[in-house]
Amino acid sequence: MSPIHDQSYRRYAGSRAKLGSAWTVIAGTGIRTMLARKWFLGILLASYIPFIVDTVRIYFVTMYPPAGQFVPVDVSMFVQFMDWQDMFVFFVTVFVGAGLIAADRRANALQIYLSKPLLRMEYIGGKLAILGAFLAFITIVPGLLLIVLQVALAGNLEFLKSNLHVIPAVVLASLARIVVSAVTMLALSSLSKSRRYVAILYAGVFFFTEAIYGVMRVITGSSRVAWISVSANLDNVTDVMFRQAPRYDAPVIVSVLVLLGLLVVSISVLERRVRGVEVVA
Repeated sequence: MSPIHDQSYRRYAGSRAKLGSAWTVIAGTGIRTMLARKWFLGILLASYIPFIVDTVRIYFVTMYPPAGQFVPVDVSMFVQFMDWQDMFVFFVTVFVGAGLIAADRRANALQIYLSKPLLRMEYIGGKLAILGAFLAFITIVPGLLLIVLQVALAGNLEFLKSNLHVIPAVVLASLARIVVSAVTMLALSSLSKSRRYVAILYAGVFFFTEAIYGVMRVITGSSRVAWISVSANLDNVTDVMFRQAPRYDAPVIVSVLVLLGLLVVSISVLERRVRGVEVVA
C-alpha cells in the first residue's frame, strides 16, 4: 500500500506582493476596461481638437508673424486652452468616474475588495488613479506638448525665456482640475449604487453652483460672488497661476479656500462611506 501523505496546513510558498502595491492592479484593470470602449476613445480623441487648433495657430503665426496681431501666441492662448479642456474634463469625469465606487456598491463587491490584505487607501488610490490618468491625458499632456511645439516651430527659446512660468502653470492648473474633479466624483460615487444618479449629482455640483452665481451676479451687479461657483473658482485660480488678471472680482484666496473646503468634505465622505470589514472563514 502507498503511504498516505499529510495534506494539512502548509506555509504558502508563492510570491507575495508588497504591501501598498495592490492599487496598481485596480488602476490597470480600470484603465484597460475604459480603453476597450470605442465610444470613450472617441471622447479622448475629440479632447485633442483644441490642441490641434492651437498647433495650427502656432504654425501659422510662426510662418506669418503679422498674423500674431490677430491670433497671438502668448500666455493667454494657454489659458484659453485650459478653458476649452474644462468641457472634456467634465465629460471624462462623468463617464469614467460615476461608476468607480457605485458599481462596486451595486454588486456588493466593496466588502470583498476591502477584506484583508487590501487597504482602504489602496482601494481609493486605485480608483483615483483610473480617473486621474485619463484627466492628465487631456490636460497636462497636451498642454506641455503645446509648449514643446511652440519652441520647435519657432526654432528658439524666446517664448520660454519671457514666459518660463507657463510650464509650472500648465502643470498646476491641470492638477487643480484633476484633483478637484476626481476626489469630488469619487466621493459622490460612494454615496449611491446608481451610476446615473451619481452623474446627476456631479453635474449638479457644477451647474447648480454656476446657476446660483449667475443669479447672485444679476442681483448684486458684481462678480465678487463668483466663489459660489466651483468652475469660477478654478478659473480664478488658473488666471493667477498664469499671471493673468483674474476674470472675477472674487478674492483669489477665497476661491482657494472654497476648493480646499470641497476637497475636505469629499475626503470626509470617502472616509465614512468606504470602510472595510473582517472576513471570517
